[in-house]
Parts: sequence; structure tokens; C-alpha cells
Amino acid sequence: MADIKKPIDYSPSWTFFEGQWHEGNVPIMGPRTHGAWLGSVVFDGARAFEGVAPDLDRHCARANQSAINFGLKPVVETDTWLSLAREGIARFAPKAELYIRPMYWAQNGSGGGVLFDPETTNWCLCIYEAPMPKPVGNAITLSPFRRPTAECAPVDAKAACLYPNNSRALAEAASRGFQNALMLDMLGNVAEFGNSNVFMAKDGVVYTPAPNGTFLNGITRQRVIALLRGDGVTVVEKTLRYADFQTADEIFSSGNFAKVAPVIRIDDRALQPGPFYTRARKLYWDFAHAVRLAA
Repeated sequence: MADIKKPIDYSPSWTFFEGQWHEGNVPIMGPRTHGAWLGSVVFDGARAFEGVAPDLDRHCARANQSAINFGLKPVVETDTWLSLAREGIARFAPKAELYIRPMYWAQNGSGGGVLFDPETTNWCLCIYEAPMPKPVGNAITLSPFRRPTAECAPVDAKAACLYPNNSRALAEAASRGFQNALMLDMLGNVAEFGNSNVFMAKDGVVYTPAPNGTFLNGITRQRVIALLRGDGVTVVEKTLRYADFQTADEIFSSGNFAKVAPVIRIDDRALQPGPFYTRARKLYWDFAHAVRLAA
């Protein structure tokens, strides 16, 4: 029998599952669990850092909407997610940098096969320390892998089964010396990065791909657009090609994990973190700190 590697120590981590909090990487699925075997998992991700948790309510609500869109049962009320999230956050140091992940999955398949049984929807809330990435900037390129359409995959949900495709895009880019990659949709238009939404600026205007059903219209993306527009910046959502980014004045990303981050190179062309990125990041941080976490 082959040697089994020692499990990774996932502490500090707390997961609420089956009515109680568990420390570490608590086992919640087995080899017969449909979610583990056939990917019937949806989730969401929020952040707590510096004593704040921006848009936590929207992330919890989206977890339930993803469950509905995917065909699972949203068995946890949004307010319950919120209450549990605050309870879990309180288990960490006051300014710990945390990832907050509500999850749903199908426990059983219908007849033991591919079709999952939504009546067996199970859930957990996992919260763990995850340092906020420093905004040092990424080098990016074009990925050969594309985002699917609604006819091909459950793109209207934050579904775990979508992420292996993004993972291979990131791995392929890394093999060529890049930290991220722009992914196209099936028509050849830019959709998003491998792990976040994308913005670019050109001639004093900020542009971002218009949501077309091939990528999630991210909560942080929506927040950044609203903050920039509220600050007098023209933000245009439109169809964009890779060539638009190759000639952009600046490029930056938005996403839950790193929030707002700059791009410092596209292919062989060097870029600098620009004024629109700088403004977007400051606006977001000001917004995030306007509401402190409840004690």
C-alpha cells in the first residue's frame, strides 16, 4: 500500500458543521458524498480584515442564490449565515485577515448516479486565516482556455466545478512566467482573469467587460464600479478584446480575495499601477472601513 502523506495542518481554521464549531480541517465529506465525487458544490467567499468585513451580507445572500441557480436547496437563511459568520470571526484575533466561506453540496445522488438529490443538500461555514495579498502587481498574459457559456456549465452560480478550468489557466500562465491570465469567452471577448474580474483604463476612462453570462458579476466588481462612478470617474461596461488590454494605460483587478490589485506587465509590456487603480483601491478601503464589525 502506498504511503499516505501527512495531512496539511489547516489551523487556524474553524468550521461550523452539524450544529457546532470544529477546529482545523474537519472531515465533512466521504467518497460516497455526491459533492466530493461529482462536484455538486456551490460556495461564496467573503473577507474580514482590519476589523471590517465589507459586503458580508451580499456574499451570504449570493451563496443562497447560487444554491437556487445550481438546483440545491438554500437551507440556511441569510441572517443565519451572517450571525454564524460574526460568531466565527470572533474566534480569531480582532484584526485577523480571514476568508469566510459558506458552502452547500449534495450529500446523495438520485439512485446513486450523476443526478444529485437536492433534498439531501448539506452545508457548512468555514472561516480561516488567509493573509491579504500585498498589492505588488501581477504580470499577465492571454490564456488558451476559455470561459464556458450557460449551455456548457452552471455559470450563473459560484460553483466549485467551474474552478478547475480557471486553475489550469493559472497553472498554464505560471508555466510561462506569469501570475495571472485573461480568459476569453467562447466568442473571443475578454471575460475575466483566472481568479478575479478585470478593469482597464484608456484616455481617462475606465472600462470593464460587460457581464454576458460567461462570468460572475462579482460583488467587489460591482462595488468598485459604484465607488468610482460616485467619485466622478466614467466607468464603461462593454465588449472588450485582448488587443484593448494590450494598449491600455493601466490594468487592475477586483475580487474578494485581494480586493483591488494592480497589473504591472502584460506579455512583454511593462505597466505602472496607475491613478485609477490607486483611486479604486483607496475608495474601496475607505468604504470597507466605514462600517466596523459588530461586537
